[in-house]
Amino acid sequence: MSGTLWGVGLGPGDPELMTVKAARVIGEADVIAYHSARHGRSIARSVAEPYLREGQLEEALVYPVTTETTDHPGGYEGAIAEFYELCAKRLAGHLDAGRDVVLLCEGDPFFYGSYMYMHERLADRYDARVIPGVTSVSAASSVLGRPLVQRDEVLTVLPGTLPAPELARRLADTDAAAVLKLGRTFGSVREALAEAGKLDEALYVERATWGAQRVAPLAEVDPESVPYFSLAMLPSPAYSARKAAPVVPEASRTGGEVVVVGLGPAGPQWLTPEAREALEAAEHLVGYGPYLAKVPQLAGQQRHASGNRVEADRAVEALRLAAGGGRVAVVSSGDPGVFAMASAVLEQAALGRAEGAEWADVPVRVLPGVTAAQAAASLVGAPLGHDYCVLSLSDRLKPWEVIERRLDAAGAADLVLALYNPASRSRVVQLEQARQVLLRHRAPETPVVVARDVGGPEQSVRVTTLAALDPSEVDMRCLLIIGSSRTRADQHGVWTPRSY
Repeated sequence: MSGTLWGVGLGPGDPELMTVKAARVIGEADVIAYHSARHGRSIARSVAEPYLREGQLEEALVYPVTTETTDHPGGYEGAIAEFYELCAKRLAGHLDAGRDVVLLCEGDPFFYGSYMYMHERLADRYDARVIPGVTSVSAASSVLGRPLVQRDEVLTVLPGTLPAPELARRLADTDAAAVLKLGRTFGSVREALAEAGKLDEALYVERATWGAQRVAPLAEVDPESVPYFSLAMLPSPAYSARKAAPVVPEASRTGGEVVVVGLGPAGPQWLTPEAREALEAAEHLVGYGPYLAKVPQLAGQQRHASGNRVEADRAVEALRLAAGGGRVAVVSSGDPGVFAMASAVLEQAALGRAEGAEWADVPVRVLPGVTAAQAAASLVGAPLGHDYCVLSLSDRLKPWEVIERRLDAAGAADLVLALYNPASRSRVVQLEQARQVLLRHRAPETPVVVARDVGGPEQSVRVTTLAALDPSEVDMRCLLIIGSSRTRADQHGVWTPRSY
């Protein structure tokens, strides 16, 4: 009968922070395995040593490389993969002989733990069980005496090996964070924190719960002194604000403002110089997460990302930041005044004035952007060359009866239509209903432009007719332009004459 493979989490380093179950299983095991560098010393073994017993077999799994170069034909990754395969075979030999094997792992085995590489190679053949351990993140939080997160705050755990720009983006988008795997990555992590505007809040914890632990403001740490077993922490901002941040008297605050910025349909090439200047001058960027991701991270800026269906809350957050003296940019795709954030911000500003809210006197500016309709039209020619109507088919904020009346009126008026939000996973019948309404007024051969992901990596544009339009091929990332009776489609493109 085969033995059992145990992945045992040892916790952050203090032997007394091991679980009772971990200590028992270590003491009962036939084989104790642990990873180590070439020098042969194993931190995991030293933590577990008080619970080892005489007569146990030991398997030291010595890494062939750690950070140095290698002449392995597969490079570093090839050398490590081969090493894990050999380790798995060594442990499988014991398991086949009926011996229970404990593989020691600092922290938690499934939290950036080395055990997982053995688990994925052996768990399908043997009984494999995992004993969780206290993570370094939890240990650092306890050492700091600061909560990680509270209430609705979001915690993000990041490896320091990510590129600095990606780290900066993710740090700017979260409330609290822990960045692991420092050591050689410390310089880029520090750079990312600075770019995210959070360097002054960041704390450094080294060897949490060890006798030689060190805690310091991260900005004051010498990069040459940073070992691998250290991490950067951004604890709960709400707790930090209550305990550390000074209260700024209302009379001493300088006036902030909210600028609602149109990013265009996709990418920096669609951004106007005026909008770019406003984004660069902002201290806070507020918006729907995917739209914020399009804006390059600048040093000192803080990002406040949110979901797609909380426009009012997003507007209030922006106005509150500005009421505290902040320069705030609210970003929208396309033009902020076309089915976007400008109206939401202005509506909340008006409510604030009526109710005497703290943001009652915050000024709001709106900067235009290239609309999706304009961008889509330019790709095929000039279908919007004469009078046209812009209409959203989403019935989330208005009833379908209103949409149908407007479609009928625009069709009777012989207007070109630019249709936003034509379909989604939950709205699958509205486009066909709209097509039937327009066929009351338009010929079946009326040109229709279906533009998807305009300006994005998956951009596609095709021209069909109102009769041939297949609603099943349209999704939320599409914009439709439906011609008038005068719109033409020929070898030069799609265009609507300016005169009758």
